[in-house]
Amino acid sequence: MDKLVLASRNPNKIEEMAQLLKPLGIEVLSALDFPELEEVEEDKPTLEGNALKKAEYVHSVTGLPSLSDDTGLEVEALDGAPGVYSARYSGENATYQSNVEKLLSEMKNSENRAARFRTVVAFVSDKETQSFEGIVNGEILKEQKGEGGFGYDPVFQPEGYYQTFAELPSQIKNDISHRGRAIQKFVAFLSA
Repeated sequence: MDKLVLASRNPNKIEEMAQLLKPLGIEVLSALDFPELEEVEEDKPTLEGNALKKAEYVHSVTGLPSLSDDTGLEVEALDGAPGVYSARYSGENATYQSNVEKLLSEMKNSENRAARFRTVVAFVSDKETQSFEGIVNGEILKEQKGEGGFGYDPVFQPEGYYQTFAELPSQIKNDISHRGRAIQKFVAFLSA
C-alpha cells in the first residue's frame, strides 16, 4: 500500500492524522483531494458505524484504501453525552466554540467532571475491513485553557496531566490521545 485516503475534510483532523501516519511512509491523501466525493451523513447510532460508513464510501469512489474516524466525547454526568453527537452538539450549525459553551453550561452545577474521548478508526481496502478503538480518560474543566488543538481540547484534561489537550504540545497530545491510540493500533496492524 503506497497511498491512503483519509475520509475527512476537517483540516485539523487531517493534519493530526497525517502526523500520526508518518511512520508508515505512505502518501496520505484526504477527501479534499477528491472533489467528486460527496459529504457523508453521519447518521449511524455508533462511532464505529459512522467511521465504517465514511471509509466504505470513500473507498468505493476512489478505489484506494481508506481510513476514517469518528470521535465522541463521553461525559459521565451527562450519561455519556454528547457521544456520537459531539461534532453537532450545539445544533446543526455547531462550531467548536458553541459546542464547548453548551457543554460547560450543561455541566455548570456538576461536581462529577469525569469524561473520556473515544475514537473508532475504520480501514477499508479491497482486501479487508478493520476497525480500531482508542480511549483516553480525563475530566472536563470549568473553563477553557490553551490555544492549541481543536474541538473540546480546551476543556479536556487527560488523566495524569495538569494541562488540557489545547495546552499540551501536539507531539505529546498525539502520543496519548484517543485518536493517537486508535491510529497506533492501525499502524501496528499494518506493520504486522
